[in-house]
Amino acid sequence: MENRWTSAGADSKHSDDLDACVHGSQLLGSDPALVLHGGGNTSVKQPFHDLTGQEIDALYVKGSGWDLATIERAGFAPLRHARLLELLALDSLSDVDMMRELSAASLDPAAPAPSVETLLHALIPHKAVQHSHADVIVTLTNTAEGETIVRDVYGPDVLIIPYVMPGFDLAKVVSQMWDDDRYSGMVLLNHGLFTFADTTRGAYERHVELISRAEAWLNEHAPMAVPTTEPPPPCICLRLAELRRQLSEVAGKPLIVGRHWTPQVARFVARPDLESLANRGPLTPDHVLRTKRTAAVGTDIDAFAEAYRGYFGENAARSEEQLKMLDPAPRVLVDPEIGLLGIGDTAKASAISAEIYAHTMPVLERAEDHLGGYVALPPEEIFDVEYWSLEQAKLALDGPKARFTGCAAIVTGAASGIGRACADALLSQGCAVTGFDSSPVVECAFEGPNWLGREVDVIDADAQQRAIDDAVERFGGVDIVVAAAGIFGPSAPIQHLDFADWRSVQAVNVDAIAQLLSSTHDLLALSPIGGRVVIIGSKNVPAPGPGAAAYSASKSAVTQLARVAAIEWAEEGIRVNVVHPDAVFDTGLWDDETLEARATQHGLTVEEYKSRNLLKATVSSKAVAAVVAELCSDTFAATTGAQIPIDGGNLRVV
Repeated sequence: MENRWTSAGADSKHSDDLDACVHGSQLLGSDPALVLHGGGNTSVKQPFHDLTGQEIDALYVKGSGWDLATIERAGFAPLRHARLLELLALDSLSDVDMMRELSAASLDPAAPAPSVETLLHALIPHKAVQHSHADVIVTLTNTAEGETIVRDVYGPDVLIIPYVMPGFDLAKVVSQMWDDDRYSGMVLLNHGLFTFADTTRGAYERHVELISRAEAWLNEHAPMAVPTTEPPPPCICLRLAELRRQLSEVAGKPLIVGRHWTPQVARFVARPDLESLANRGPLTPDHVLRTKRTAAVGTDIDAFAEAYRGYFGENAARSEEQLKMLDPAPRVLVDPEIGLLGIGDTAKASAISAEIYAHTMPVLERAEDHLGGYVALPPEEIFDVEYWSLEQAKLALDGPKARFTGCAAIVTGAASGIGRACADALLSQGCAVTGFDSSPVVECAFEGPNWLGREVDVIDADAQQRAIDDAVERFGGVDIVVAAAGIFGPSAPIQHLDFADWRSVQAVNVDAIAQLLSSTHDLLALSPIGGRVVIIGSKNVPAPGPGAAAYSASKSAVTQLARVAAIEWAEEGIRVNVVHPDAVFDTGLWDDETLEARATQHGLTVEEYKSRNLLKATVSSKAVAAVVAELCSDTFAATTGAQIPIDGGNLRVV
């Protein structure tokens, strides 16, 4: 492990111990081999100064919901250290009482809830503490002879603690086993590594040293397997969409499914013992919140769900509480032909599941092949964490689900104008969106795991198909299609038409959309929510104007195409509707020259032309997108084949 400590922002005479803790925390959190998605925690003991000037000995500990990779000072909860030590003197303390007492010990009511491992941080008699779930550490511990192996690697330099659920009980066990301050670290079996020192830098550098020793030992005694060099298999989009529908049906809600195929994945899924190995259990118990206890092996989703129900029933019977079963769908699937699937309520959750399992696979292999076999905690102990109220609270921090959570959409023309506004509206309501556009700007039009931008000319059928395939590989299927890409073309009376321009307008506004509908039909038919299509038409369909023959004809043709699709696809539950905007001037169709020409053709000034609707309303791209998003929602579950004007009222249409 490389020592990446830098003095910037951490050792300056103008910074304090908490700044150093922030810096060290970010170093741990930015290394996925140490910490994944909210795992790990850190602390520092330093005085807290209240408004009266009183100095109080405090423990600043990572707050729940904060990611170490991006944590800031505000992510640490300051607690009265003396009170924490008083709690440790108790013989027993329930989880509920512990969290209430930790809240009462807080010196800042605006601070986040402290880590469930706060009492352990308070107990350790060093100023700074760092804790990770390092891959190499759990590779050593998650074996039949884990304690012996750890002792072989570290000798007497570390304190070895048997697995105990985090919280008061773990802190009490450590307090009973801690006999002096000679240790440079502490290994918790099936859990991770703690290091401590008088400074965060010292604790971090001890982390580096102990991780490096584990890496060296493993490289000698348990070398990593050589990844396969076989090329990835071709896209299996319809199979992915079918699997996603089955997974969603079992879960009772739409899910996002991301496919991953790397040399490491290819090697793992080709193992003859794949089913046995993938059913051993997670690296650390908290991974169960993201991956469930085991991965699904193969595509029998019903069999996995039935096994999960049995696992729940057997273990819930031990609980004194009335537990509600989580949905029984897997969150990870491995298969020799498919590879690795990350499954989640959102694109972020799907990616997290896949990343955690990407780190799980090499640990499973090294332990199984070289260290006597991989051994996880027993199912009952994993269950206790999966249904532990304190861990479930972490998931609740994600907040309520938006109405398009778990849904996947394709939006064309997504780099600007109405297309971009439609993508934005869907994203803001939880949808995973793949945007197509001929402009490279589309790739970075939005940020976050729910966005995939693809530079593609929609008149290139092969390029559009590749982009559709990319969307399915990333999100698992297609539920919504919004066809917003379009061009106006030069204005000219019919007798002066340039038929190259005519064909160009038809190619973008009609042919490309026909190709898009043809290519996405089977995917929409497999949607777990029922396919939804919205095509951006134009006021020119019911009320054409002079000089716009190519545009008006193209929009009329694509409207007729949508009507036929609504008729043909209704039996499969696919809704197809059209919106007809007018006077939307914040789009790429309009520039000063076009606006002047259209106003002149109508005998109006530009300003008169822009406000010629009955309501004198401004029809923006955002206003159009709001209607499009609503059409894609369950509000219009009984509507197909509709044509909805968004024009502020037009005498020729009304």
